[in-house]
Amino acid sequence: MSRILSAVAWPYANGPRHIGHVAGFGVPSDVFSRYMRMAGHDVLMVSGTDEHGTPILVQAEQEGVSPQELADRYNRVIVEDLAQLGLSYDLFTRTTTRNHYAVVQEMFRTVHKNGYMVEQSTMGAISPSTGRTLPDRYIEGTCPICGYDGARGDQCDNCGNQLDAIDLINPRSRINGEKPKFVEATHFFLDLPAFASALEAWLKGRQGWRPNVLKFSLNLIDDMRPRAMTRDIDWGIPVPLPGWEDNPNKRLYVWFDAVIGYLSASIEWARRTGDDDAWRPFWNDPEALSYYFMGKDNITFHSQIWPAELMGYDGRGDKGGAPGPYGTLQLPTEVVSSEYLNVAGQQFSSSRGVVIYVRDMLARYQPDALRYYLSVAGPETQDVDFTWAEFKRRTNDELVAGWGNLVNRTASMIAKNFGEIPAAGELQPVDSALLATTGSAFGSVGDLLGGHRNRAAIGEAMRVVQEANRYISETEPWKLTGDRERLGTVLNTAAQAVSDANTLLAPFLPFAAQKVHETFGRTGMFAPQPRIDEVTDLDDESRSYPIITGDYSATPRFASVPVVAGTPVGKPTPVFTKLDDDIVEQEIERATKA
Repeated sequence: MSRILSAVAWPYANGPRHIGHVAGFGVPSDVFSRYMRMAGHDVLMVSGTDEHGTPILVQAEQEGVSPQELADRYNRVIVEDLAQLGLSYDLFTRTTTRNHYAVVQEMFRTVHKNGYMVEQSTMGAISPSTGRTLPDRYIEGTCPICGYDGARGDQCDNCGNQLDAIDLINPRSRINGEKPKFVEATHFFLDLPAFASALEAWLKGRQGWRPNVLKFSLNLIDDMRPRAMTRDIDWGIPVPLPGWEDNPNKRLYVWFDAVIGYLSASIEWARRTGDDDAWRPFWNDPEALSYYFMGKDNITFHSQIWPAELMGYDGRGDKGGAPGPYGTLQLPTEVVSSEYLNVAGQQFSSSRGVVIYVRDMLARYQPDALRYYLSVAGPETQDVDFTWAEFKRRTNDELVAGWGNLVNRTASMIAKNFGEIPAAGELQPVDSALLATTGSAFGSVGDLLGGHRNRAAIGEAMRVVQEANRYISETEPWKLTGDRERLGTVLNTAAQAVSDANTLLAPFLPFAAQKVHETFGRTGMFAPQPRIDEVTDLDDESRSYPIITGDYSATPRFASVPVVAGTPVGKPTPVFTKLDDDIVEQEIERATKA
């Protein structure tokens, strides 16, 4: 058994999340975490809403509310959406907790004490019309390296190079389009060059990473420069140093504090369990494994900035140093980054109206239909387009007519002919062949899931479904009513195939898995679901907020479990809802009116 940290990207709390977000961080991390629990590992899956930074400040002003009120509103919306999608977090929290503030400030103090936070002057951008600082992510222009018109002030997503906003050609504010004014300001910079050799050695020692992620990450080494970790802004975590902490206009950079959320959430989880040190085996043990899930636009922060912060805390850069009270913190085992899910050839964008919100999707369709689509056709290693026609086809042809049909007709024939799972007689070669197929699939599907190859894994699981449907067509049990023993053997074999396929598909389709489990007469929890708890801030009784958590101890093993003859099976109801032919037109019309 291994301890596995499943560290899931933190959705930004300035609005509801769209399906492009959960395609990158949500469904892949949950499929992996559910599988790893089924494989017998001790999994800690953590995340929360990212609630600091300029975008929330700007939007709060536009709506006439405080930044905290805005964050509170969308924190709850996001919590509800992710729980409804079945994402099995051990803790989904937020970055405005007092616990998070304390952990972030401890990380900063120790990295600074070790010599990796360097104070220096820089040219910062401000808005001429408001006088407010413009963070580099809120400035865009033409990349001076590759010529891409749409580069941000901190990074060009086209060529992957780090940038300074002042270097952009024709820079402009993303808020109001005006040209920013650059003025001198003093900030703390993370001394990335002091980690260059350590980061390069670490990255070159990585095994099994997606090639695009590793190549992108190694390319970052070529342009390593200090990175500002404070900002001129009044919404965020105070800089915990004399002369800085009382300055109302200096705060830690939102991306410094957001990645530390993986650690602070783990510590909060431990404190809520009653064992304050329960997080340590996931972070201090060199044998523990950690996997970080996100979209490709966040690779930089997880394969460079966050590892550098961890190295700085541990004293593993060129300047040496010693760990603080959290002890030696382990680097990521793997950064699991997905590409972009687009729609109509365009990236999802709430501001441009190119969006399908998770909440709207789940109001009209089953969560497993969305989970299935994102698993079998999602942006695992390349950008892909979401289309309503393909969503309808996948749902109707593969879930309803494939897996749902297998479950329904197997249960219907058992209910009609026996009312319970019949005993098996002597197996014929066709029976043994099917059971060999289903049994061997646990190894192949498990290996694929462990390697984050979800598309291949669900394809292999659905191949088992196809083989089981073919078996029923070939054995024609409806013609065996005069041979009760052979009929019982065929239906017992089919029931075993359904049971095996249900276990194989459970990480992808947890809602359906529970229903199939119950359809075939089994009781108890088969695919545990998350719940929402209302909690009080551990360090501030005046504040409360919702968290996602859950008890996943009933998770079954990822293995074939023999069906039990005599288990009652009644007339089934459909597992999946068939989509009407006109849903494509309806959704296109709905998007046009939005």
